[in-house]
Amino acid sequence: MTIKEYPEVLLVEDREEDATLTIRALKKYNLINDIKWLEDGQYALDYLFGTGPEKVLQAIPKLILLDLKLPRVNGLEVLEQIKASEALRSIPVIMMTSSKEDVDIQKAYQLGVNSYIVKPIDFMSFADCVKQLGMYWLMLNQPPKPTQ
Repeated sequence: MTIKEYPEVLLVEDREEDATLTIRALKKYNLINDIKWLEDGQYALDYLFGTGPEKVLQAIPKLILLDLKLPRVNGLEVLEQIKASEALRSIPVIMMTSSKEDVDIQKAYQLGVNSYIVKPIDFMSFADCVKQLGMYWLMLNQPPKPTQ
């Protein structure tokens, strides 16, 4: 299995509006050069584990921004598989969702999420939230190098 060039951020989000806003905010503040956006949980797993049609591990990102409610495979299931993988478990995973449900928050942390963020509703607050996440996780945080 070969590995292609790493994107800095893997965004797993089914709502185009939220994905577009997230990408714009990260690029506006020069926090990323490369981002990969996938629209459902199964695509994310195929991408990360090299189980898609190409059978190539596409890339190991520096950060994963993961929505909770996704088509086919939900965010908690994606998180569980990422954290169960020795090669992927050290990648910071930020759950960005509209759910404030205690059961979702508890389950995400039990599965190893690094942070759980409830998406702000208004545009400016959402953009500021993404900016702060990017600043911390991409500029300040020092993660271990991914294992191959």
